[in-house]
Amino acid sequence: MYMIYHFDDVDEQQQRPAGGQPHVTPQKKGKFLTNYPIIKAFLAGSFSGTFSTVLFQPLDLVKTRLQNTPAVLNGRHGISMLSIFSNIVQQEQIKGLWRGMIPSITRCVPGVGLYFSSLDYIKSHYLKGKPPTAFESVVMGFCARSMSGSILIPITVVKTRYESGVYNYNSMLSALKHIYKTEGIRGMTCGLIPTLFRDAPFSGLYLMFYTQTKQVFPRDLINSPYASSPIHFACGVTAGILASIVTQPADVLKTKMQLYPNKFNGLWSVIVYVHNNYGVQGYFRGMVPRMLRRTLMAAMAWTVYEELSKKLGLK
Repeated sequence: MYMIYHFDDVDEQQQRPAGGQPHVTPQKKGKFLTNYPIIKAFLAGSFSGTFSTVLFQPLDLVKTRLQNTPAVLNGRHGISMLSIFSNIVQQEQIKGLWRGMIPSITRCVPGVGLYFSSLDYIKSHYLKGKPPTAFESVVMGFCARSMSGSILIPITVVKTRYESGVYNYNSMLSALKHIYKTEGIRGMTCGLIPTLFRDAPFSGLYLMFYTQTKQVFPRDLINSPYASSPIHFACGVTAGILASIVTQPADVLKTKMQLYPNKFNGLWSVIVYVHNNYGVQGYFRGMVPRMLRRTLMAAMAWTVYEELSKKLGLK
């Protein structure tokens, strides 16, 4: 059990004015944060998630549009990422690339904070400071992401629909009200299973690849003020690429279920639909922008988190 402040009797008598309350010195204020590392982990994670979410939102938007584009559009096969970019800019201007930013931030910022604070809790209570094995890394990432993904699934639904261009919601709140009114709880949580199949394995595999790649480098080099950030970023990019490829099919299925909840009876019907209409390659539609976004976003988030963790005393 953590205590907010810890005073011994001598300190309390010395710091308490006559008839007053004890003074709280800056050192004791520092003890508050020291005794609550999970709060620091949440803040560091949320802070790191903000910048990466804003910066890479256009890639997520393009990924969603690619996954919602028919196999043949205007007689053309294989619509490219660049053509989607160009089409968005022409029809919605540059600001259109950041469509869905509010639900993205609402989902990603607390989601990343929950993810990192969950990891910190698991590591501090079950690993006792020991470096995790490959299997432990997978389990830790899986558990941490499952919790945050389940809590934030209604925001994920709104975010996907915002980005698709199919729905014209005025605001995130009105979107949530409309979905609940017309589709009920089922609409608010549609696509939860493929979302967890995407996010939980991604996070587990990412953490495994990330921690194992870091072990290649000498500890002194990782702690170096000059080499630390580049190494963390390089490890993050490598881990992101590998994890993105494995979990791409689940992302496609998640998008379809959240955009057309009344069209599919369950996960299997979506799998059959994608295969019949797009073939095996349909399960990997939008992989390039998603891989770029998830890889760069995760690498940046982990790099910022690692640096903030050092400054906040988590490491």
